[in-house]
Amino acid sequence: QVQLVESGGGLVQAGGSLRLSCAASGRTFSQYTITWFRQAPGKERLFVATITYSGGNTYYADSVKGRFTISRDNAKNTVYLQMNSLKPEDTAVYYCAADRYGLGNTRTDRYRYWGQGTQVTVSS
Repeated sequence: QVQLVESGGGLVQAGGSLRLSCAASGRTFSQYTITWFRQAPGKERLFVATITYSGGNTYYADSVKGRFTISRDNAKNTVYLQMNSLKPEDTAVYYCAADRYGLGNTRTDRYRYWGQGTQVTVSS
């Protein structure tokens, strides 16, 4: 079992940057693929980026490719999402989710463990 806590959200102007963190409890963090999703008001939760448990593979949604970077530090039980060149359409609640030995699935129903979310608001 793993518990996840997101942080780092906030209000930023378009073109700015934020770094989100997903901190996990437990001794088995290195066994979990971690994925970021986001959900805008009134819309479904959508895949953003994923990093496999080994850290060897990353995958991004087309909408964030080239602007966002996902990374992990297994020694700190933390996954990061560096978000650059932010746009108003990036405004959403961002969630991290964990899948033990996962391959980086982009579907929300594949994930059993979720954080509480962190709000990101990008003003124009």
